[in-house]
Amino acid sequence: MQVNIPLKKTIDNSYDITINTLEKLHFNQKVAIVTNTTVSDLHLEYLKEKITAKELIIITLPDGEQYKNQQSIDKILEPLFENRFNRKSLLIAFGGGVIGDMTGYAASIYQRGIDFIQIPTTLLSQVDASVGGKTGMNNKYGKNLIGAFHQPKAVYIDPYFLTTLPSREFGAGFAEIVKMAVTFNEEFFEFLQDADMKDQQTLVEAITRAVKTKAQVVAMDEKEHGIRAALNYGHTFGHVIENETKYEKYLHGEAVAIGMVMANELACNMDLMSNEQAVAVKFLLEKYNLPVDYAIEDIERFYEAFFLDKKSSDTTITFIIPKGIGDVVISDKCSAKLVKSVLKQFGANK
Repeated sequence: MQVNIPLKKTIDNSYDITINTLEKLHFNQKVAIVTNTTVSDLHLEYLKEKITAKELIIITLPDGEQYKNQQSIDKILEPLFENRFNRKSLLIAFGGGVIGDMTGYAASIYQRGIDFIQIPTTLLSQVDASVGGKTGMNNKYGKNLIGAFHQPKAVYIDPYFLTTLPSREFGAGFAEIVKMAVTFNEEFFEFLQDADMKDQQTLVEAITRAVKTKAQVVAMDEKEHGIRAALNYGHTFGHVIENETKYEKYLHGEAVAIGMVMANELACNMDLMSNEQAVAVKFLLEKYNLPVDYAIEDIERFYEAFFLDKKSSDTTITFIIPKGIGDVVISDKCSAKLVKSVLKQFGANK
């Protein structure tokens, strides 16, 4: 005896990404703004002036990747229960990638799922983290290993928030822009080589191009079963670096920058990228004071950590490898010998 549950249906998760000065937002429901101490001090009043809601509460978390954990998720959920939020209520992620990921994850699990919107305040979150519906948190085994795909209802990118962004945070966001250009758009990479990001119009153009690139990829592969994995260029290496340094030494984009340099070295060893192209990427990262080197203390431990990457299996590791500039290869065929030879080039005793 079999009983079939017919659940075949089409769900439209489409949403708009608005890149402009934030306009008035009106909500006929309970709304919680989730932010951190840094963004709250700088911009919360600005946002509150833009919002009207049936009821508005503020949830403020500590600032930092090290707080991207279950304890912070509980700090989001508990006020929602205390204030009787229901399935029609809304969360607003107001901060960088950490706040966006955790708010989205909390929204995905509160009463089995409520809506949220993204108002990103860092360059990294504006061009990457706020778009695509990846949500989650870290644990002792690695980065973003717990989470869900939960698309926002809308994303509002206001360049105003970048006026208070420290240069180091700006560089971390620029790394994600470079990532998208190297993997998908050679002409965009050439634009970045000559661009002056201090010019507001140029900056908005770069943000727009990066967002359009990611939006196209997400539309093709929402749940990362194929081409969307290419957006993890630099991340396979970078996540190990972040975990080894306990999320305290490097910003996410800084670790990704080092990871891209490592991935480029792998590509050069596979004759997929020329040394000149690898140098061009490295030079562009260094232009924004991003780190491009890392001393690996234990090659074997670093290699074994790859198996905790979400793209990998228990026997194979999936690497995102640039094919020149503007194209990419996703491969689980890289031999351990080849990968370890690349890692040795970054070894502490090299």
